[in-house]
Formats: sequence, C-alpha cells, structure tokens
Amino acid sequence: MWNMLYPILIIVVSNILYNVCAKQTPGEINAFATLSITYLVAAIVSFVSFFVSARGKNIFAEFSKTNWTTFVLGIVIIGLELGYVLAYRNGWKMNTVSVTANIALAVALIFVAAIFYKESITLKQIAGVVLCAGGLVLISL
Repeated sequence: MWNMLYPILIIVVSNILYNVCAKQTPGEINAFATLSITYLVAAIVSFVSFFVSARGKNIFAEFSKTNWTTFVLGIVIIGLELGYVLAYRNGWKMNTVSVTANIALAVALIFVAAIFYKESITLKQIAGVVLCAGGLVLISL
C-alpha cells in the first residue's frame, strides 16, 4: 500500500510547493531567465542524487540508455513551467489554475490513452468528464 501512496504524496507536496513558487516568481524577471536558474538547480540536484542513490554505477553508461523521450521531456517541461508562470502573471488565481489545467489534462489524456494506447473509454470516465466540466463552470462563477 505504501508503494502506491508515497509517490502520490511526493506529487501532491511537490505540486503545492511548485504552485507557490510559480505564483511568487517575480514578475519583472524574464520567464526564461528564471527557468534557466530553476533547471540549473534541478540539474545539480539530479546529478548529486544520482551519485547518492546509484553507488558504483557509471553515469555515462546510464546516459547511454536514454532515448528520444528524455530530450522531448526536457522541452515539454519548459512548456509546463512557462505555462504556469505566465498563467499566474496573467491573473489566474492559485485556487483555480491548477484545477483547471489538471481537469483539462485528465480529459485530454482519456482520448490520448484511447487513441495511442488502445485503452477503453468507460461510461464512468465519460461521467467524470461531465462532472469535471460542471466543476469548471462552478469554480469560474
């Protein structure tokens, strides 16, 4: 059970801190400058964490195991971060931006999963999409 729970806890705590940081990012700094610093810190922490967690492993051997997804993910993460920073700069409230983005994401992933991964779309999922749409209406009033 803990193996299922702790990753979700990491995601939730990280997302809370992420949204607080994105909202508090100074408006006068260029968004790409702040993201450059953010990812420099992330790269250093990832690099050090590799050596702490993978004693005796060769980092270059690990790098050789990557494929295109590693590189595309780097680009995609910039879009994700930029979207949140710009949303907050353009007036989105913390209590609605994440909910709106995550509902839109969940709905889109239902279709991505069906089209690309042949997962079925269930009546429960369709009902969930309808409820989410209603929720978006309610939080925007």
